Amino acid sequence: MTGLRSWLARRLLLGAGQTVAVVLLVFALTEALPGDAAVALAGDQPDPGRIAAIRETLHLDRPAAERLGEWAAGLLHGDLGSSLTSGRPVSSALGDGFGPTLLLAALTLLLLVPAAGGLGVLAARYEGRLVDRLISSVALAVYAVPEFALGVLLVAVFALHLGLLPPTAVGYGGDLLTHPAALVLPVLVLLARPVCSLTRLVRAGMIDALASPYAAHARRYGIPGARIRYAHALPHALGPAAQQLARTVDWLLCGVIVVEALFVIPGLGTVLMNAVAERDVPVLQGLAVVFGCTAVLLNLGADLVTYRFVPRTGEAA
Repeated sequence: MTGLRSWLARRLLLGAGQTVAVVLLVFALTEALPGDAAVALAGDQPDPGRIAAIRETLHLDRPAAERLGEWAAGLLHGDLGSSLTSGRPVSSALGDGFGPTLLLAALTLLLLVPAAGGLGVLAARYEGRLVDRLISSVALAVYAVPEFALGVLLVAVFALHLGLLPPTAVGYGGDLLTHPAALVLPVLVLLARPVCSLTRLVRAGMIDALASPYAAHARRYGIPGARIRYAHALPHALGPAAQQLARTVDWLLCGVIVVEALFVIPGLGTVLMNAVAERDVPVLQGLAVVFGCTAVLLNLGADLVTYRFVPRTGEAA
């Protein structure tokens, strides 16, 4: 317990430092963006007086250090600022897009974990045989297909040719749960590449674990093969898979722009694209901070899972 607490304290301090670095980097990058938000908001033929008034209203005439201090102080109180184009709080804009993105992520993970785990264990059990070669070949082939190409292919086959599923989510708004047919194709596209990478990681971890001395010792004692695979080998194969799963969750929650654009889903990816098109700096900053903090927390959780199942990894850390 003492070692775990010490390790966790170091990881929390590292996470806090990474969060501060994310905030500073986001502000610096948005400051370096070309163009002027006041000019963009002033219209096609901006008047210098109107531009100056907009800059004063949005506090763009203040020094960067002063604006950074105000923005950071707001972040500590959960205030992400207000949109330059709509005037709405950034948190409200993110909240509107978070629901569809969270729904897609939850459905994808619900299918991803058992599918990747089951296929990885199956491939490891029949290592070098037809089943293993078939799973590995299909996983490699599917992983090589870009998301956009796979999405277009699925739409062409299942929506346009067969007419079984809707091609996009147009007309459903943010209430996608009541229209499950519109979620099938996006979830399949989101599931394709992660299930391939996780399957290969679980397979590799299982093969190493099953070839270890403790697994051979368990066989000599007559312990059933299923118990060796699932109670002893599988936990040791979860370390690398947990790290990859954390990156996958981060990828899903941080707005999968290509998939949301292809299927016209009003998630965080759509919010990001609209903010870039309108040069809505506060929304961009809010999205970047949320994405960065999400990545820090997910990696911390993955490190904790890895430490729990493979404690020796904490020694290197």
